[in-house]
Amino acid sequence: MATTTAPSRPATARRTTIALKTLMAGSGLVFVGYVLLHMYGNLKTLAGEEAFNTYAHHLRTFGEPILPYEGLLWIVRVVLIVAVIAHIYAAFSLWSRAGTARRTKYAAAKTAMRTAWMRWGGVFLIIFIIWHLLHFTIMKISVNPDAQGVDIEQNPYRLVVASFQVPWMTLIYLLALAALGLHLAHGVFSAQQTFGLTGTPAKYRRAKAIGHAVAALVVVGFAIPPLAILFGLIK
Repeated sequence: MATTTAPSRPATARRTTIALKTLMAGSGLVFVGYVLLHMYGNLKTLAGEEAFNTYAHHLRTFGEPILPYEGLLWIVRVVLIVAVIAHIYAAFSLWSRAGTARRTKYAAAKTAMRTAWMRWGGVFLIIFIIWHLLHFTIMKISVNPDAQGVDIEQNPYRLVVASFQVPWMTLIYLLALAALGLHLAHGVFSAQQTFGLTGTPAKYRRAKAIGHAVAALVVVGFAIPPLAILFGLIK
């Protein structure tokens, strides 16, 4: 009589871990795509008030009349919210599994430091993103005591310029960029690893290089406008 055996727990756990890693990598790459587009938009400040405000306006009217006003933005927001929730869920699930399985400290301090940074750097980024949305999108807060009022808050270009004329605001932004850069350098590499693109030494080095290149591009691209504003090159 034929008998069947139930799948072993280790095999099931491995499949679940692979699924979580795939979810984490895929949702992370969605966010990377958004970050690159957002960086492009921020660089419009270099072209002046009219160019930046026209860009901001067209984001809200893109696709009309097929899409309603801000229709594209809401589609992007929903996709991002789903991606962020999926990323956080996968990350904390994997960290929980790693913590349960690990009985001794990391043998390599470097690995332990990188893992801790990905965890707490990610938490810092979530907090910053919430503030960033409140600052520029939801409440439109001017942190500059010398630039207040509706004329500032309802003018995207003037709100950005007023905000980054404040040194502590620019510093917080740059710290967030440092956290984002380190997160991207490791995350983009890990995503390639998850999708099987690091199977040879050459591919491994290429994946590392791509991770560092994306991180450098994003950090430099995002840092240019606030630094230009802080030092008076953009007014």
